[in-house]
Amino acid sequence: MYVPSHFAADQGAINELLSNPGAANLVTSTERGLLATLLPFVYDPEAGDHGALLGHLARNNGQWQLPALGESLVIIQRPDAYISPSWYPAKAEHGRVVPTWNYTTAHVYGRLVIHDNPAWVDDLVRRLTALHEAASAEPWTVDDAPASFVAGQLWAIVGVELVITRVEAKRKLSQNRSAADVDGVIAGLRAKGELDSARDVERAQQGLGRRS
Repeated sequence: MYVPSHFAADQGAINELLSNPGAANLVTSTERGLLATLLPFVYDPEAGDHGALLGHLARNNGQWQLPALGESLVIIQRPDAYISPSWYPAKAEHGRVVPTWNYTTAHVYGRLVIHDNPAWVDDLVRRLTALHEAASAEPWTVDDAPASFVAGQLWAIVGVELVITRVEAKRKLSQNRSAADVDGVIAGLRAKGELDSARDVERAQQGLGRRS
């Protein structure tokens, strides 16, 4: 990944991305070429030297059956947004501005381990459910469903674990613009209803000490 120094994610930002990976693309290089699947992950910081991302694939998805050649890759992406040059005060001052795109992403590399084990998959599903139901007023749990039904659902999936070897992460959130231009970006994103992207820009500015 190309990461200019002013867009490099610090360790705190990387930890946050790993702790809330959401749905991310698992990419593996196999004898049949590159394969990719979008699936939800949960982070286990205690696994290996750098933690691991845990997820599951449908049993009928052939990706898990083809051995990965070398490192595998999980691509995590957060809200992204088009940035119009019309939002910059600099446009009126000198006109030397162009459109761009804001985003936050991480490329997480590691060794892929397959877990065709109902107990492992059951624990994973419970961890994923707890993570994503935490904000609910009445959280659903695996035990809310009939045990026989759960057993059938667990049989239909296979666990995957990316034991992390390295992470490349980038936060391109207008850090290279002036404070006035950043204010314009935040206002423009809010006007479009892209509130998550606006908040990401604000947080990046806080990291630069421009905002409290």
